[in-house]
Amino acid sequence: MAERDIGSLVVMEHGDVVGLLTFREVIQAIVGNGGNVGDTIVRTVMEDHPMTCTPDTEIDEVRRMMLGRHARYMPVLTQRTLMGVISFYDVAKAVVDGQDFENRMLKAYIRDWPVEEDSAPAPQQ
Repeated sequence: MAERDIGSLVVMEHGDVVGLLTFREVIQAIVGNGGNVGDTIVRTVMEDHPMTCTPDTEIDEVRRMMLGRHARYMPVLTQRTLMGVISFYDVAKAVVDGQDFENRMLKAYIRDWPVEEDSAPAPQQ
């Protein structure tokens, strides 16, 4: 995982997602084994039956699910096919990008705000 800069591994069995192994579980295993992993088996430390989403799940729903379970990674499935893994960074970036777009649109709207013609004559000085 460290060599390839991968934060999570999806564990599959007979074509089904059965677990998720992240640095969190690896570190917990190292701490639990006195500083090394030795012959620790993945199944004993992985997160069993991780929550998943589909490519059609709204980002806000993924964000709520991840926050609710303190998850940093979530497998993305189409039925039983693993399509990828979305990270909390991916979700946060999508939210920020959406807010940036909305801010640009609001600024453009305000900049192009129509000026109302004042029907009353200007006061004379």
